[in-house]
Amino acid sequence: PVRSLAVVEDVTLRRRAERELEREHERLRNLIEGTNAGTWEWNVQTDEVIVNPRWAAILGWSVEELGAVTNQFRADIAHPDELPHTRTLLRQHFAGRSGAYVAEVRLRHREGHWIWVEDRGRLITRTADGRPEWVFGVHFDITERKRRDEALSRLSIELADQHELMRVTLKSIGDAVITTDASGMVSWLNPVAERMTGWLSSEALGRPLLQVFHIINEETREPAPDPVAACMAEGRIVGLAQQTVLISRDNTEYGIQDSAAPILNAQGEMLGVVLVFHDVSEQRRLSGEMTYRATHDALTGLVNRAEFETRMLRTLRHAQENDSRHALMYIDLDQFKLVNDACGHAIGDQLLQQVSKLLAEAVRTRDTLARLGGDEFAIILEHCTMDQASRVAQKICDRMDDFRFIHEDRRFRIGTSIGLVPVDKRWASTSAIQQAADTSCYAAKEAGRNRVHAWFDTDAAMRARSHEIQWTSRIESSLDGDGFELFAQRIQCLTGQAKGIHAEVLLRMRNADGTLVQPGSFLPAAERFHLISRVDRWVLSRSVNWLRNLRAPDRIESLSVNLSGQSVGDRAFHAWAYALFAEVGVSVCSRLCLEITETAAVTNLADAAVFIGQVRAAGVKVSLDDFGAGASSFGYLKALPVDYLKIDGQYIRNLVSDPLDDAAVRCFADVARLMGLKTVAEFVDNTDVLNRLQAIGVDYAQGYLLHRPEPIAGLIEAEANSVA
Repeated sequence: PVRSLAVVEDVTLRRRAERELEREHERLRNLIEGTNAGTWEWNVQTDEVIVNPRWAAILGWSVEELGAVTNQFRADIAHPDELPHTRTLLRQHFAGRSGAYVAEVRLRHREGHWIWVEDRGRLITRTADGRPEWVFGVHFDITERKRRDEALSRLSIELADQHELMRVTLKSIGDAVITTDASGMVSWLNPVAERMTGWLSSEALGRPLLQVFHIINEETREPAPDPVAACMAEGRIVGLAQQTVLISRDNTEYGIQDSAAPILNAQGEMLGVVLVFHDVSEQRRLSGEMTYRATHDALTGLVNRAEFETRMLRTLRHAQENDSRHALMYIDLDQFKLVNDACGHAIGDQLLQQVSKLLAEAVRTRDTLARLGGDEFAIILEHCTMDQASRVAQKICDRMDDFRFIHEDRRFRIGTSIGLVPVDKRWASTSAIQQAADTSCYAAKEAGRNRVHAWFDTDAAMRARSHEIQWTSRIESSLDGDGFELFAQRIQCLTGQAKGIHAEVLLRMRNADGTLVQPGSFLPAAERFHLISRVDRWVLSRSVNWLRNLRAPDRIESLSVNLSGQSVGDRAFHAWAYALFAEVGVSVCSRLCLEITETAAVTNLADAAVFIGQVRAAGVKVSLDDFGAGASSFGYLKALPVDYLKIDGQYIRNLVSDPLDDAAVRCFADVARLMGLKTVAEFVDNTDVLNRLQAIGVDYAQGYLLHRPEPIAGLIEAEANSVA
């Protein structure tokens, strides 16, 4: 019989498990695809590799194009630099020394370039005898990340290099650098800052800035404003206050300058402050020295005229704005020239230094004591009434009256004349105050010297000299605008026929209406207000130019130009005159004669002798004018190498009727002949006087009898007419 055997097995559970496993695989695939990872499964024993489409796409292939993949293929496309390392990592993992195999490797792309992948795998199964079998893993394309990492690495290296460069630079530069954090605590000092503050960077770390950076105001010695606090408060670069001084840990002081700047991040948040400063002690010392020299007299150390003018203006403004009261003194030494001429300029300088100390002892430290020039001084007494100022002025007079200047075996009484003026809101300008003080000082001299003359609104001396003050502006205008004109008066030769014209240059001022002003009206003001040397320069330069431009220069044998006593004693004028004579040459200088009064020559004997010697060396002749007018001595002629003696007119006017004048003129003429000098008589107004001068043997005569002054151009025209 036919039999059948049937076996029935219930596989429900197995089928259910297979479906569950399939669903799990599906979820795993979805998860892997969601991570954009390439997967690989490697059978170590057969070398077979199963990959998913993403794994192939990362390398530029499709699964179909790749076909069967082996581990040898993976080795072939791996970068040779990483291949030994990856094999080592796999062996370590297979040996159980790592939980997973993880490596970053380069694989060759289908197009030939290298890509970076992160390769992760884990041994899943082993063979029955324990050998590695299946390894599952994933690939992630990390090429972009690697590029970013490399860029960041390069940037990091660059930043590190820059940081090192900055650190070395900050250590090497000459400026001191301190950095703080956002709370103002010190975070770093460079070596210069360490040296100047006396703090090491490690010691200063975390300390408040002002404990390390101790700064004060140089003048007040009060703490200086904190630049870091100001920088943080304002969020901008802040400069240090002027005159800031850094006091180091050992109390060494440094004058410093510079600034504090905020350190901000990319979002503009304050991270801290960098303080940069440098030592300006030497520059500040030199600047202070230059300022001192510019504002102080080199000889006495007192304030000079320029600084005095500045302080005078400041004092007047204070008086006008605050109705305050001050006082000004002008001080002139009475016998300074006597010492200067008798003992020399070096000794005169010693006298000025001693007087400066004496004056300084008589005033307060807050007052301004200035040397205006020569032997003239001024004192500004701030917040001082006229009564108080009068007592100070009289004290100075008394001290100077008791003072004796001693040089070798000689004793000199000096004395002072002081002009005292109130400084209050009544004055419109400092020049008006100074003119009043100058006039008051002059009034003190005229009243007998060594006294104080206090100015008042009704001052008679002020009214008496007001016309001189008014002349100063007219003189200034004439100098600047050619308001002066040169006239000339002939000088006649009495001993024969002269080779050419002899004449004296005279000065006139032209009024706006065309009329002429005689020199007696304006020259006293020019002398009084120290404008006479400028007038002398004007006259001498134009006289020289007139001579130089003559078509027939031989027509002029001698042209005399008067010089004032101030010019004779002014070394700056001497230098200017020497330069002028050197420029025009001997052809002009030989026809020029400088007339210097006997009084001016004797008063400035040493300067006059040097000046006369040097101008004569240039070919210029010199005439001693008004000879006999002062307490003259023929002994002075030995020290003054002149060419002419011009006898003062007081001996000429009454020459015929006064035997004493006649005897004096004969004496002057005899001495002149003995010394080889020519004589000139001035103020010759009548024929009898002229005849008597010829009989005595005077060489030249000058006066209205012979020629009335006329414009200088008329000299040549008159000479030409007389020849015709």
